[in-house]
Amino acid sequence: MTTKIHAVVEGLGQLARWTLTAGQTHDVTQAQTLIAGIRTQAVVGDKAYDADPLIEFITQTGASAVIPPRENRRRLRSFDTYHYKHRNLIERFFCRLKHFRRIATRYDKLASRFSSFIALVAAFVWLA
Repeated sequence: MTTKIHAVVEGLGQLARWTLTAGQTHDVTQAQTLIAGIRTQAVVGDKAYDADPLIEFITQTGASAVIPPRENRRRLRSFDTYHYKHRNLIERFFCRLKHFRRIATRYDKLASRFSSFIALVAAFVWLA
């Protein structure tokens, strides 16, 4: 059994929202739910999030989608390469999470306990 953590971080790299899914669930399936209701100027993501419904949802909220187009797109979109450099904030947050062995190896059998420990670690990282 594998678990995937889908997360949204704010501008300073602190965890804002997350959800847990099965390991085989694609990232883009959870993105719209996670960013709904968050007021922001830009949503930054990697090529896995390049889907027309998600891009349309982001632009409807008044934010700009800073997501590079996949190479197999027929019509390439432009994106802000300067803001895309900030995508590493999510990677750095996950690196901080992986320092906690209990998260890296998923000792907890119940998703609710695993999610609670993620919240605890996110609070600890925020305070540090």
